[in-house]
Amino acid sequence: MTGSYFVRPGTIVTQKYPDNRKTLVMFERFKGEVIMPHNENNEHKCTGCGICEINCPNGTIEVISKTIITEDGKKKELSTSISIGLECALSVLCAVKTCPSNALAFSQEFEHAVFNRSLLIKVSNKPGSQIMKGVE
Repeated sequence: MTGSYFVRPGTIVTQKYPDNRKTLVMFERFKGEVIMPHNENNEHKCTGCGICEINCPNGTIEVISKTIITEDGKKKELSTSISIGLECALSVLCAVKTCPSNALAFSQEFEHAVFNRSLLIKVSNKPGSQIMKGVE
């Protein structure tokens, strides 16, 4: 980037943050916080398998699940919530790459300055959300 600026000095390469906060769009490869996308029916793809929790290198992901018994008598784990601390290393070892149901993704959110440390733990499930049909 610096070399191309010397070749074309008229090109503006900086952004005026925080003045452009409302219009700022981060790059697609940007890794913000780990989120669990929901569709318009408030459904998610998380099955509660716990692979993201096991693979997390610094232990910031916690999967809280419940065991139910299906009609055919088998036990099944269902995710009730996933809490993700913002001290996440963003290593991609846990969330996006290893999730077998592609239930987690990175958001474009990057401003996380707060005065209360308890606000740095995010719960990914939205209230009343359910697992998508066919994902089980």
